[in-house]
Amino acid sequence: MSNLKPIKLLVAIAVGYTSLLGGNSWVLASRPNVSAAKPNNTNNLPLITPTKKTHFAQVPLPSSERRPGGRVRGGAKRGSCPSVEPQLTALVPFTQTAPTVTDVWGFTTQAHPTLLFYVPYSKDSGYPMEFVLQDQDANIIYQKAIALPEKPGIISVSLPTDAAALALDKQYRWFFTVECDPQKSSPPIYVEGVIQRVQLKPATIKQLETSSPLQKVDIYTENGIWFDSAEILFQLRQQNPQDATLAEKWRSLLTSIKLDDIIPKPLVSSKP
Repeated sequence: MSNLKPIKLLVAIAVGYTSLLGGNSWVLASRPNVSAAKPNNTNNLPLITPTKKTHFAQVPLPSSERRPGGRVRGGAKRGSCPSVEPQLTALVPFTQTAPTVTDVWGFTTQAHPTLLFYVPYSKDSGYPMEFVLQDQDANIIYQKAIALPEKPGIISVSLPTDAAALALDKQYRWFFTVECDPQKSSPPIYVEGVIQRVQLKPATIKQLETSSPLQKVDIYTENGIWFDSAEILFQLRQQNPQDATLAEKWRSLLTSIKLDDIIPKPLVSSKP
């Protein structure tokens, strides 16, 4: 494994990572400046009744490539953070080849994608949260303070259109942190992983052009495009929270990536 140059994020330690499909090294970002988050508008997507269950088809990691690493869970009690269940969770596919070896990664077709997180803390706790996105050279291309939701639940974090667009076939590392210690003497809890923008085949793109939103969910999941499918279904469930078929679709999607404990959690807000 190559030597990695550590960079501080919000933790006082440095951890090295390798890229998903290449030999570039991943390192933690330096502590970003905290700024206020602004809500973004969700798209008005029509509701179409699904005809089949959703099962995400994760594309396997090539055995010859270095692993992306990552954390899908925020850990148990760290520093002054209270112990909660479920823990801070990234709604992202992951593979675990050993108890201490986890790879968190997924594809998108979007230049400005949306990521989903389960936040186990409410606004009353006052804990600062932050989202950071790095390029393959560990340069911070986006950082944003994220407001806590009114109550524990699932939020979305979108890369805004005025931020740098994700380049095709490049891997980016994201971090989502919760700082529980106001003195910052203890490390925060965090989740992190890799996202890559890819280009679909022309036939699949043509199919998407005439598909309903829920048909698009199935097309994206069948092609291993996690972030696009999860975003569409998240939006539909926000607009139709009592719809039983959407609830079953959501259950099926999260079960397919082994996040069953997040299924009943409310979709509480949408953040930039």
